[in-house]
Amino acid sequence: MTQRTLVILKPDAVRRGLVGTLLARYEAKGLSIVAMEQRTIDAAKADEHYAEHVERDFYPPLRAFVTSGPLVVLVLEGDEAIEVVRALNGATDGRKAAPGTIRGDFSLSNRENLVHGSDSPESAEREISLWFGAL
Repeated sequence: MTQRTLVILKPDAVRRGLVGTLLARYEAKGLSIVAMEQRTIDAAKADEHYAEHVERDFYPPLRAFVTSGPLVVLVLEGDEAIEVVRALNGATDGRKAAPGTIRGDFSLSNRENLVHGSDSPESAEREISLWFGAL
């Protein structure tokens, strides 16, 4: 089943020069880039994207992190794209993520974990609309 999903290459990925490496992993898996742009976001956009987390204790440092510098936001398309991206990304905590995953190979943190991927078809639809409008 062909799906679309939203991926964010977070400020740590951009700062560390990993954008090309991470994009290559998604493309090597057979996913296609439908839309992509580099941008910075403010606290309001972060709050909108992470709406379900705004009231949680971990959120203020996450907001500070995602608004700390440029990020790359993209829409990927492919067979079961949501699950494929989540598998490629690895566990949220980079210290626990399996080797061979993006976080397992490049992240040493739970917060600065390089990437975001939509976790369901509903979130993918909401997030794609939030970042790219009617795509």
